[in-house]
Order: sequence, then C-alpha cells, then structure tokens
Amino acid sequence: MKKTQLMAALATLGLAGSALATDGYFSHGYGMKAKGMGGAATAMSDDAFGGANNPASMAFVGNRLDLGVDVFSPRREASRTGSGVIDGSVDSDSNYFLVPELGYNRMLNPDLALGVTVYGNGGMNTDYPAFANGPNLLGGQGKLGVDLMQLIVAPTAAYKIAPNHSIGISPLIGYQRFKAHGVQAFDQAGFTSSLGNVTNRGYDDSFGYGVRIGYMGKLTPTFSIGAAYASTMKFDEFSKYKGLFAEQGGMDIPENYNLGVAWQATPAFLVALDYQRINYSNVNSVGNPSTNLAFAPLGADNGPGFGWKDVDVWKLGVEYRYSQQLTLRAGYNHTDNPIQSRDVVFNILAPAVVKDHATLGFTYTLASGNELTMAYMHAFKNDVTGPDGFFGGTDKIEMYENSLGIAYSWKM
Repeated sequence: MKKTQLMAALATLGLAGSALATDGYFSHGYGMKAKGMGGAATAMSDDAFGGANNPASMAFVGNRLDLGVDVFSPRREASRTGSGVIDGSVDSDSNYFLVPELGYNRMLNPDLALGVTVYGNGGMNTDYPAFANGPNLLGGQGKLGVDLMQLIVAPTAAYKIAPNHSIGISPLIGYQRFKAHGVQAFDQAGFTSSLGNVTNRGYDDSFGYGVRIGYMGKLTPTFSIGAAYASTMKFDEFSKYKGLFAEQGGMDIPENYNLGVAWQATPAFLVALDYQRINYSNVNSVGNPSTNLAFAPLGADNGPGFGWKDVDVWKLGVEYRYSQQLTLRAGYNHTDNPIQSRDVVFNILAPAVVKDHATLGFTYTLASGNELTMAYMHAFKNDVTGPDGFFGGTDKIEMYENSLGIAYSWKM
C-alpha cells in the first residue's frame, strides 16, 4: 500500500508525463538536451538520461545530476457531423501539465557507471465537456475523457568493454494509473465483457517491468553510433477497467528500439540522427482494431482497442557551440500517425495524431561548471477524419502541442 501511495503521489506531481502525446504516447525526447534536438540522443552522451535513451551512454557521461521540468500544452479537438444524433465540436480541457525529469550518474571507476533515470509516458489524456443539456460526444453523461499516466524508474549500469565502446542495461520498473469517465454508452450488455467496469470507477493502479539494453561506440574522435532495445513492459491489469481494455484491463508498454549516429562535423558543430521503431500493435488494448467490436466485446482478449499501428520515428538534431559558455540546438522530429480513419471514434479519447515537431534549445555553462538548459517544442496541427460506425456521420480529431522546459545540471 505504501509503495502504491508513493508512486501515485509521484504520478500526480507530474513525473508520469500525463499528456505526452507526441510520438504516439511516447515523448519526442527524454532529457532537456535531447528535447532541444528533436529527441536525437542514441549516440550522444551529454546527460544522465541513458535509462530512457541508451543505457550504454552512461559510461561516457561522468558524474552528474540532471533535474528538469517541462510545461507541456496539448490542444485537442473532436467533432462529429452528419449523424443526426450527436453532432457538434468540443475542445478538451486540461491544457497545461508539468512534466519533471531526473537523471543521475556516478562513475565507480573509469570503465563502470551506475545511475538512474526517471521518466514518463502518457498521451491518453482528454477531458471533453458534454453538450449543453445533452450527452457527451460518445453518448454518455457528463464530461468525457481518460487519463493515463506512466512512470518508469530505470536504474542503469554501463561498462566500457573497450576504451571507446560500451554496453549498458536498465531494468525498467513501471507504475501506471488510469481513469475513464463519460463512457456509459458502452457499459451495456453486448458492448462489454464486464458490466460496471468500463467507466467512472476512479483511478486504478498497476505495476510492471521490462528491460532496456544498449551499445555505444565512438568509432572515431568525431563519429559515434548507438543502438538500444526495450522489451515490452508487462503490467498488471486494471481491474476497475477490465470491461474497457482488451485482455481484461491490460495496458502494457510496447517494445521499441532505436538506432543513432552523431557526427562532430567541426569543433563547434554537431549533427545527430536517430531512428526509432515503436510496436504499438503488439499491445492488444492499444493495437486491436476498434472494429473488433463486431465480434468481440470490450475487455475480451480480442476485444476492440484503439487500432494503433506501429510507427517509425525520425529525429534529427544539430548543436552549435557558440562560445565556451553557450551551446545552441535545433531539431526536427517526424513520426507516423498511429491512428487510422476506421478507428477515429475510439480515438476521440486519445487523439495522438501529431506527426511533425520542431524544436529549439540551448545550454549555458556557469562559472561553477554546472549547466542551465532550456528547450522548446512545437508539434504542428494534424487531424484524422473517419466514418463513425456507432452514431453515424463523420468524426474528426485534431491536435497541436507546445512545450517549454528548463533543467539544471550539477557536474560532480
């Protein structure tokens, strides 16, 4: 009970990144420096966020502590036309979130590093008002929405197997909490496998685990490569929502892997490029098509999900050392849209449709050697339109995002 209360408190404070719908429900980057470079970090060793990016990088980081916070603002809208039943447009409330981040690394000897990274995922966060004197957009009563928060603690060990090559491992310890409200129209016989466990049950908690492994190599003084793989994080089911999510309330975090290169083109100018693959379709509650409701109810193993497909993410970043004290950054991040037109109605709850992100950032090194870093991200508006198989007509979901973050780093 005490562990659950502690993790819930951390999630409530924002450590779970409760609205990070950028690359699906993954963040566009982890660590403020990476966030200023479009998320590119796999072949970089600038901070202690290897547990979220590439564990092997921690062998080259040195002794440091990184603490930061993002102000994240997603703007979501959903609408329906032509149904003749429930038509209209609504904007989601809850538009600002604080998302802290933490990384720590300690070199036990010149070749061995131990550290920890704390980060979060999210993105299934909406809070739509009901229509005046009527139902909400999914035919239920009161406000409509969901809130998924995921906190991951990644203790990390990295070892130099040669002077310029390292491997690393991060056990992933996860906590998540979820609630849904306003989905009463689907809490009926024929729609769900567990009546009374679909909506308005308050928050439910679950714990999970996984692992991330990585390699990093400095092939020349100016060229580095990196690779990392994270297994599926297996979580306990949300028992309060076993009639909503496939597999009786299952909500695992999908496996993902990333490859990266970094080139120090001149003493002042660096270019980094990452590729990431996120296999959302392997998690039934996320990847099952919403059209599965034709033959299986909500909550069943083959029951409907959000229909998300796997995505490829490209992250390009540049870094320019303007002076001894000031380093400037810019980046671009492009991801596939995981949501297909057939699944728009369910994804009113989770409209993670943005694809393109532009980022800026800088680090200022103080006289003490400590660092102040800031990063800005804009995700450009995108929308998906599709037929509504439940209410008739056509549904449309759209979103754009902004974030502004600041971090302070102690070199020890």
